[in-house]
Amino acid sequence: MPYLIDGHNLIPHLGLQLADPDDEAKLAAALQRHFARTRRQGTVYFDRQAPGGGGGVSSRHLAVRFVAPPRTADDAIRAHLGRLRGEARNWVVVSNDRAVRQSAERAGARWISCQTFAAEVLSSRHAGAPEKPEAALSPEDLAEFERLFRDREAGDNPS
Repeated sequence: MPYLIDGHNLIPHLGLQLADPDDEAKLAAALQRHFARTRRQGTVYFDRQAPGGGGGVSSRHLAVRFVAPPRTADDAIRAHLGRLRGEARNWVVVSNDRAVRQSAERAGARWISCQTFAAEVLSSRHAGAPEKPEAALSPEDLAEFERLFRDREAGDNPS
């Protein structure tokens, strides 16, 4: 089952800090590793579009999407569910937001709390065989993730 994730809602549940300028990049890296280990896919939505108008990046296991104001990540998740139509029943929505949860339920998607999903992410880190070096990101994907987050950091912290 693929996942739709409310990124800023999940960050503190994985021991990350919302005040950290690299919080989105750290979450994206953790999700990428988790989905590569579990052979699943997900889309994580963050509020505030990346500088330069880029809406996000994708790799084999994870799509990262930044939402331009006045829309929010919650709005984007609800819209994504709407585009899925009947296929929404095959998706899991990760959020603690009541409106997002209700949208997931109406669409037929499964909903889990950020706490529950964070526990899955943390336990998958220790399950099974020892973790080997990550090969899921191509050099192009890695360069795009680095560019996106470097540009975003530069835009959020003007000199």
